[in-house]
Amino acid sequence: MMRTVKDVSEITGVSIRTLRYYDEIGLLKPTELTEAGYRLYDNKALEKLQEIMFFRELEIPLIDIKKIMDNPNYDKERALLAQKSLLEQKRNRLNGIIELITDVMKGVNTMSFGVFNNEEAQKMVNHTLSCMSKESLDEQVQKYGSMEKYKEYLISGFANERATADLLKWYGSKEKVMEAVMQSTGSVEEIKQGQDENAKIYKQFMAAKEAGNMDMAHSAVEMLAENYKTMFMLDNARNILIDLAKEYSSNEKLAEVTDKQYGAGCADYIANAIKIYYGL
Repeated sequence: MMRTVKDVSEITGVSIRTLRYYDEIGLLKPTELTEAGYRLYDNKALEKLQEIMFFRELEIPLIDIKKIMDNPNYDKERALLAQKSLLEQKRNRLNGIIELITDVMKGVNTMSFGVFNNEEAQKMVNHTLSCMSKESLDEQVQKYGSMEKYKEYLISGFANERATADLLKWYGSKEKVMEAVMQSTGSVEEIKQGQDENAKIYKQFMAAKEAGNMDMAHSAVEMLAENYKTMFMLDNARNILIDLAKEYSSNEKLAEVTDKQYGAGCADYIANAIKIYYGL
């Protein structure tokens, strides 16, 4: 079935002017011309136009698209797979940006990098100590020699620039960090519930790995993000998950422990799934 340039424009959303330009530069020639000079396109031409549109979504210049498609070794199926992968990365990158924008609209200050003063650090440490079980507290006091030395160790953590930077990146502001710490109850039951949910999610990652199912992995990343938000009282889990992916990729000992618990290649698979989800 032949279609006019007007028909093709209405079907694809590509303007008549653009279709004429594609003809002029030899990127997409009409299947045939009528005696009156009207352009006509068959289904094969429409398929080629669709491929061009995919390339344009990736912001590839027209001259480069023409070179790619004119190459005698051009493999349409391989090109579509590559386009699909790149467009998924673009989508995931946009999803991450949309999440951040949503949080900013909710009032999450993603660029507040204040430093904890001694009073704030003391307040958070005292609350943390009050939530610890006597058994755990006695164990740490014995390890550090005294309660004061253990408190000094905990307070020093808030003076560690790298650790503090990570906290501020995860929570968005020092106020959010303090709020999360002060709301923490230290409940063993809540911690176990979060750990059990994590284990369930990691098993889904492994099932996705075995099946080669990226949709299942995508869902597992979303579930992990929600669980982290609950466990650590985060507004957005993007940064903490990205840091987790970096740790799995660089920390062999952590990866080894994870693989031993959930199966060979688990840590690497989760790291890659997180990176793909956020378009990294």
